[in-house]
Amino acid sequence: MNIPENLSYTEDHEWVSFDGDTATVGVTDFAQGELGDIVYVEIETEGETIESGEVFGTVEAVKTVSDLFMPLSGEVAEFNQALEDSPEKVNEDPYGDGWMIKIKLADASNRDGLMDATAYKVHIGA
Repeated sequence: MNIPENLSYTEDHEWVSFDGDTATVGVTDFAQGELGDIVYVEIETEGETIESGEVFGTVEAVKTVSDLFMPLSGEVAEFNQALEDSPEKVNEDPYGDGWMIKIKLADASNRDGLMDATAYKVHIGA
């Protein structure tokens, strides 16, 4: 299982990378494996400001639909449009082409609720 050391993680199995006051978010390799084949990603919150912990979209797999939760408060600045036609990118490359959203952070210093790779491995029992 791939858990890159340079990313931050949530208890809801999302990863976060930072570039200044912008965060890129996707689901972890563990999450995509648990979900199975992803057939649809729905994110209709682009342009909206959402609080940490609130739902920003859903991901639909063959057997289930799961909510996606904001890891940090901010504006959903961009949705990965490639996922509309190719949701399988989440399974194939969850940390690359399968990213979901970019967030314009409300407070770039508020990262307290995120885990590093070591803590995330403990969280999932890896």
